Amino acid sequence: MIRAYKFLLRPTARQATALGEMLRDHCSLYNGALQERRDAYRHTSKTTVRYGDQSAQLKKIRVFDPECHGRWSFSSQQATLRRLDKAFQAFFRRVKAGRTPGYPRFKGVGHFDTVTFPRDGDGCRWDFTPHDCQTRVRLQGVGHVRVHQHRPVRGRVKTISVKREGNRWYVVLACDEVPAEELAPTGAVVGIDMGVTHFLTTSDGEHVANPRFFQAMADELAEAQRHLATFPKRTRRRTKRHRAAARKVAKLYAKIRRQRADFHHKTARTLITGHDVIAHERLNTAGMTKSPVPKADPDQPGSFLPNGGATKAGLNRSILDAGWAQFLGILANKAESAGRLVAPVDARNTSRTCPECRHVAKENRVTQERFQCTACGFTANADHVGATNVLHRAGLVLCAAA
Repeated sequence: MIRAYKFLLRPTARQATALGEMLRDHCSLYNGALQERRDAYRHTSKTTVRYGDQSAQLKKIRVFDPECHGRWSFSSQQATLRRLDKAFQAFFRRVKAGRTPGYPRFKGVGHFDTVTFPRDGDGCRWDFTPHDCQTRVRLQGVGHVRVHQHRPVRGRVKTISVKREGNRWYVVLACDEVPAEELAPTGAVVGIDMGVTHFLTTSDGEHVANPRFFQAMADELAEAQRHLATFPKRTRRRTKRHRAAARKVAKLYAKIRRQRADFHHKTARTLITGHDVIAHERLNTAGMTKSPVPKADPDQPGSFLPNGGATKAGLNRSILDAGWAQFLGILANKAESAGRLVAPVDARNTSRTCPECRHVAKENRVTQERFQCTACGFTANADHVGATNVLHRAGLVLCAAA
């Protein structure tokens, strides 16, 4: 199986400067290649420039500018050109499908944060000093950068990426042939119901609290964003205070993201350790968090009827703060590695179906928290009922598949 490992880099001041220059030069290469494609298509000949044409020009570019583009890895520059080519392929695919095209845009220096080395040993080398107790990665043009390796790397390292997040640097390893670490069977199965009041509820009746990381830091984040808004949005050169304000906002968002990911990993690990089969709802979070369509007022042209947009916006923030999609992806990856089974089922009417008599009605859901069947009078927690129905549907699906 394929697995990615992400480790924190601890570069020296000189290495951090070199890493920043590497990103800027690759960003310049990306934007230059994009400009060439735009100019070629705008020409009367409507010439199409492809990856092979631009890759063939790299040697001349490196010879012409040895102090800039010539000092970085040739393969990493090819990977940057492939990145642009994939953006155009996705653009044409969306055009054919009739979706919003989204033409590839130029990247600002602050929005180009990743450089990829397609093969270990070509411009980069993982664990270049195995005799040393400190792990280091060698990057062409940068040197031997110290790595905070907090866990062992298994399998064969295929690609290496250097990523910047705020003022931190990370190395991401994509490894192939990673052996699965199967856990001993427990014989237990569970269904989970995702929610906002509780992050999830199991079919055993256990509730996992929703930490609400974004809401907990909302006041501090709002204050930092108000301070950032006092500076001009578009300026050629930011002042020192402007850069510090932007870094503070990015730092707060990064902290929320790390807290949420840590919570998701730990919660998924608990479920995987204690159960052989985990059933969950198949959720379309992108559709669930879509803003309501405005309703025009027929009596007053130019005005709109109430559509519950403010209430829906609060629910959308709560769903996105919980991060259901990220959690379910982490759960599926951990289950595959541990030899467990994750069964997604249809989410329709899971909280409106009585687990006793199977009666389905909208009125069964009395409140957000309380369930009472209108046919048999069964009463329970609504989230617990949803998790029980999810487990029931998963059992039917697995029996049908068997």
